[in-house]
Amino acid sequence: MTQTVVVAVDAGGADAGPAEVSRAAELAAAEHGVRVLLFGPASALGTATPNVEVHDAPLSIAKHPDPVRAVRAHPEASVVQAVRAVAEGRADALVAGGSTGAALAAGLFRIKRAPGVHRPALAMRVPAPDHPFLMLDVGANTAVRPEHLVQFAHMGSAYAELLLGLESPRVALLSNGEEATKGSEDVVAAHALLGQASAGLNFIGNVEGFGIATGAADVIVCDGFTGNVVIKMMEGASSALMGAIRGAAEQGARFRLGGLLLRPALRGVREAVDPERQGGAMLLGLRKPVVVPHGSFGARGIAAAVGLAARAVREDLGGRTHAALEAGGALRTREVTSAAPGSLPGIRDSR
Repeated sequence: MTQTVVVAVDAGGADAGPAEVSRAAELAAAEHGVRVLLFGPASALGTATPNVEVHDAPLSIAKHPDPVRAVRAHPEASVVQAVRAVAEGRADALVAGGSTGAALAAGLFRIKRAPGVHRPALAMRVPAPDHPFLMLDVGANTAVRPEHLVQFAHMGSAYAELLLGLESPRVALLSNGEEATKGSEDVVAAHALLGQASAGLNFIGNVEGFGIATGAADVIVCDGFTGNVVIKMMEGASSALMGAIRGAAEQGARFRLGGLLLRPALRGVREAVDPERQGGAMLLGLRKPVVVPHGSFGARGIAAAVGLAARAVREDLGGRTHAALEAGGALRTREVTSAAPGSLPGIRDSR
């Protein structure tokens, strides 16, 4: 029997407003067989239903310039209440769009890091045509050390096995050259560590920028600043290219006819690269699954994020990533009881 997963959803950060998140909750409940605990202004969320439980939380801190301070100062905020539901066991996973910073800060304080993890990392499936791949970190850590990149590699590999259905995903470091000596000191050091015997990890070395979307690797590892820039650049380039194609197809009767003939194929390409279909980024390394959809997502994208969170629960993503870190000898051996300032996100408007 399929496990009924309960997902806590913060409705305070969506650009389209809480009502759109409420529609997403109903859609997710119907499509993914989940129960949703919805946190946001009750006046905008509508009436509760058997599968969607509304919790009045009108304060949103999604746009706050200092998410760490906001999380500490506003326990009544919608994202803090949603995180608390996960930490207390009332929900199995969290979906919080609009502010990576607030979601990560609240998650670190309440849900906490998984045992042996240095820092959580945002992992996103990039829907490149013919060659989808996983990239991490895409926004949780602006600066990292070699051991962080090593953990990202192992966690990303485990997630790619689940998400992409690959037995032995090819893992690469993003650098400015394929040689082991290319890149920053931290990248070079991480390459040396990953190049050592590491159980369960198919490390293939470095990948350069022009190889990102060509199928050169299944998992691409980098710091959160670089990953966030790459993801947004790809999204912007994709949008600009589709716009240019539409513009060219409208320049004259002959071009419009050609556009009509190409429309089915172009529609397929557009759907293949649509970020909303991916559900957003998974925050790996916490004790419970956390999904961060883009703040611009509509109901379909947020519902996909809820479905992704439910899948992570049902297929034990936390157990998979821990096992991968343990098999690779990459677990942190000394735990700290509180999050250091450097472990909190430096990019506040990312995925």
